[in-house]
Amino acid sequence: MVRVSNSLVGILNLVTFFLSIPILGAGIWLSRQASTECEHFLEKPVIALGVFLMVVSLAGLVGACCRVSFLLWFYLLVMFLLILLLFCFTIFAFVVTNKGAGKVVSGKGYKEYKLGDYSNWLQKRVSNGKNWNRVKSCLVDGKVCERLADGEITAFNGVYNKSLSAIQSGCCKPANECNFTYVSSTNWTKTASSVSTNPECAAWDNDPKTLCFNCQSCKAGMLDNIKSDWKRVAVVNIIFLVFLIIVYSIGCSAFRNNREDNSWKRYP
Repeated sequence: MVRVSNSLVGILNLVTFFLSIPILGAGIWLSRQASTECEHFLEKPVIALGVFLMVVSLAGLVGACCRVSFLLWFYLLVMFLLILLLFCFTIFAFVVTNKGAGKVVSGKGYKEYKLGDYSNWLQKRVSNGKNWNRVKSCLVDGKVCERLADGEITAFNGVYNKSLSAIQSGCCKPANECNFTYVSSTNWTKTASSVSTNPECAAWDNDPKTLCFNCQSCKAGMLDNIKSDWKRVAVVNIIFLVFLIIVYSIGCSAFRNNREDNSWKRYP
């Protein structure tokens, strides 16, 4: 007689197995078709995620439906470790994102960001030259500043009153205190009044591949974006944790069913 818990675990893992196929396929496609460093950076994590889901779902499916206790035990172990990992990451995400926020610029449609306002752990991630060069490559390839230029109103007040994302504000324009003369959304010129001790002003360049991508404000804008994303991910993780705990409980019931069935066969 098929137990309900075994059937539920089998169905859930069958669905997961089918989901792992397009994920693995996307990773393989990226490895062959990716043309930028940013895309190549994604291929290995995507392939690893696809293989992980496929192996674990197969273990759970075979373990629950074919009464293979060892595979079901392996499945439950992986689930327990995943629950523990997600719980730790969720707490960590809330801790490292509790600092930092953009400062409103009076009369402007954007905020400006300072690297020192964010947690030390996040600062170290973007202060590492190798890490930042990879991120900078993704920003250039993603044309985040070209999007701003495509939608500009061609008037000075137009670009200043426009609502900018944290990355656009930090990477696509010079700091407000630099007092540069506006030419276009990503083209600014220095004037006699453009005197500032802020090193961000010297870092600005009108080259589309440079702009303010080497500025501390750009790194701060990226961290603000990461902070917002991590907070959303942490909330989703809480919901996912509840789901995983329910699945884990059902899996434990299926494991007990397997042991009982095996004992019954051993001692008729």
